[in-house]
Amino acid sequence: MTAQQSATPQPSTAEAPPAERAPRDHKRLDGRIVSARIREKVGQKVAGLTAANWPPRLVSIAVGAAEPAALYIRNQKRVADKLGIAFEDRHYPEGTTREEMLAAVQALNADPRVTGILIQRPVPGHIPMKELQAAVHPLKDVEGMHPASIGNIVYNDLILGPCTAVAAVEMLRATDLALEGLEVVVVGHSEIVGKPIAFLLMSEGATVTVCHHMTRDLSVHLRRADAVFVAVGKPGLIDGSMLKPGAAVIDIGINQIDDGAGGTRVVGDADYASCREVAGWLTPVPGGVGPVTVSILMRNVAKAAELQKRHYEKQYGTPTFVPDV
Repeated sequence: MTAQQSATPQPSTAEAPPAERAPRDHKRLDGRIVSARIREKVGQKVAGLTAANWPPRLVSIAVGAAEPAALYIRNQKRVADKLGIAFEDRHYPEGTTREEMLAAVQALNADPRVTGILIQRPVPGHIPMKELQAAVHPLKDVEGMHPASIGNIVYNDLILGPCTAVAAVEMLRATDLALEGLEVVVVGHSEIVGKPIAFLLMSEGATVTVCHHMTRDLSVHLRRADAVFVAVGKPGLIDGSMLKPGAAVIDIGINQIDDGAGGTRVVGDADYASCREVAGWLTPVPGGVGPVTVSILMRNVAKAAELQKRHYEKQYGTPTFVPDV
C-alpha cells in the first residue's frame, strides 16, 4: 500500500458496470450507504457546534507536486462543504524547508479558528512525514496519525482514531457478523492501517492474525478466516480460491492498472470477480472503504472541534468562543 492510501480515501465516483455486478450485488458492501449514515450524524454535530459559535474548520496542507493529492483534496472539500465544515486548502512549494513546514504546523496549532489539520501525502523527501505528523497538536489531529492517537488504540480510545483503519472496521460492522470470537486475518502490517485494524478488532474480542510479506503461506491463514482485511497495494493478491466460503473481504488497496483500452482503472488488492463467488460480503474498489474514510475524517473534525471547545471552556471558564473568521 502506498503512503497516499493511508492518508486519503479511495476515489468514490466510479462504479463497476452493471454486467460486472450481476448476479451477486447482495454481497457488495457499498461504502456510500455506510458513509451516508455517518455523515448524517456528523452534520447534526456540526450544526450544533456552529450554533454554539464554534464552527469546525479543517486546513489541508499539501507540499510539492499538487497532482497526487488533487483528487483527494477535491473530494474532501466537497464532503466538508456539504456538512457545513469550513475547508481551506494550503499548498506549499516543493522547496519549502523542514523548518518552515514545522513552523506552519505550529502556527495552525496556535490558531483557535483552526479545529483540524490534515497533511496530504506524499511530501518531498527532505521533509520527514513522521516528524511533520507528530508536530500536529493531538487535539487537532483529525487524521488520527499523531503517535498519541495511534498509541491510544491499544487502550481502545478512538476519540480521534486513524481514519482508514476505523473506516475499514466500520465496513465489517455493516455485515451481520458478531465481532466477538470472529477469526480475522489482516494482510498488511503498516503502522497506520494494518496494525491499528488488528488492535481495533482485538478490543472487540476478535481473534486476529496479521500476515505480511514474510508470511510463508498466506492461503493457509486466509482459508480459516471469517473476515479478511487487505491493504498492501498488490492488485489481485487475493482470489476466491484462497477464501473461506462466506467470509467478509474488506479491501483497502488502491491500484491503477491498464484497462486494455489505452487507459487505466482503479482496482483493489482482491480480485473482485473471483472473490464474490465465494465471499459472503465484499467491498468494491472504488466505492468501498474510500467514502467511509472521508466520512470518518469529517467525524474526527467535528469531534476535534468539540474537544477543543470543552478544553477552552475548562481553561477559561467561558461557554463559547467566537472565532474571528
